[in-house]
Amino acid sequence: MLVTEKSFIFNSVTSYPFLKTNGREVGITLASKRDLPKKSTTTQQENIFPLRVSNPVLARSVVAVLGLGFIDAGYSGDWSRIGVISRETEDLLKLAAFVIVPFCIFLILSFSKEPEP
Repeated sequence: MLVTEKSFIFNSVTSYPFLKTNGREVGITLASKRDLPKKSTTTQQENIFPLRVSNPVLARSVVAVLGLGFIDAGYSGDWSRIGVISRETEDLLKLAAFVIVPFCIFLILSFSKEPEP
């Protein structure tokens, strides 16, 4: 004898043993796929991220953040004070910033400019 829902009555076989049906029949419901025009899907994809950034601008931003990270790590003193890096590593980052920051500026200026529309 099978016990379901505090009752000893077994009415139908379901794959879910403790399925609450509230007196309704459990059955399979099929849904058909709606035919949507292709324009609506393309506009939905365009509206997900409407801001368009060109690759050169994105590359310049990444290189600028890299250069600013070297300046911050070498000259702020915060990283060595909280124990993330040692004083020797901070001094090494100060020296590396003299090479990395001009290189980053060179890269930012050398990326091809976007053609004006």
